[in-house]
Amino acid sequence: MRGAGAVRTAVAGAACGVLLMSLTSCGSSGDGGSAQKDDATPGQAQRADTRAVDLKRIPHVGDRLQSQIPAKSRQVVAVYGEGRDSAESTVVLYTKQGTTWDRTRSWPAHNGKKGWTTDHHEGDKRSPVGVFTLTDAGGVLPDPGAKLPYTESASFQAPHYWAKSHWHDFDYVIAIDYNRVKGTSPSDPTRPEGQSKGGSIWLHMDHGSGTSACVSLSKSGMSYLLRTLDPEQHPVVVMGDKAELKA
Repeated sequence: MRGAGAVRTAVAGAACGVLLMSLTSCGSSGDGGSAQKDDATPGQAQRADTRAVDLKRIPHVGDRLQSQIPAKSRQVVAVYGEGRDSAESTVVLYTKQGTTWDRTRSWPAHNGKKGWTTDHHEGDKRSPVGVFTLTDAGGVLPDPGAKLPYTESASFQAPHYWAKSHWHDFDYVIAIDYNRVKGTSPSDPTRPEGQSKGGSIWLHMDHGSGTSACVSLSKSGMSYLLRTLDPEQHPVVVMGDKAELKA
């Protein structure tokens, strides 16, 4: 997998010209709020949630979405949105041990500034509800030891005409496989379902308020996910507001 990352670093510059258009799905100079401080001691805030609990299924996820989690997946990132129109959410990593799921870590997070939708379109400022694979990562910063293929490139840098609180949003990113080509850099602008369906939806670093469609969490949380999510475990994200997740 490391060889793939090296190749991507070499070709990342070719995507630089189109990346700015892609980034508009993830951030905006119009967001307010100050940057959320990184955890002072990684795991401190999450330690209370790091309890092994035997679960036969992902909690608070109904049959509709539960059935979309591939049988081979042994890592699930669950994003629990507070409400349909809320930008507040919680990210929980579940790891399958045998036939049960363990709640591994959790972090406070943000989603689209206008909440969630089951019919996402470009510019609606809502995050798409659903189950999506996680196959590719990257960012401005050097590879922190990611198991997913990682593209390091300055082309991920958020424009400096955006609010300063957004400048580090894309230091680390994990592509959510919504309307994108798997096996490519997160910066690849290709949208198989068309431009109007939106795209460039990522897990990325938090700036303290809602996003344009992505899910954001702390730097330490992103670093942990990058070092933990393993292609051999077929990781997916299950995301949505609590009501839609339970449906």
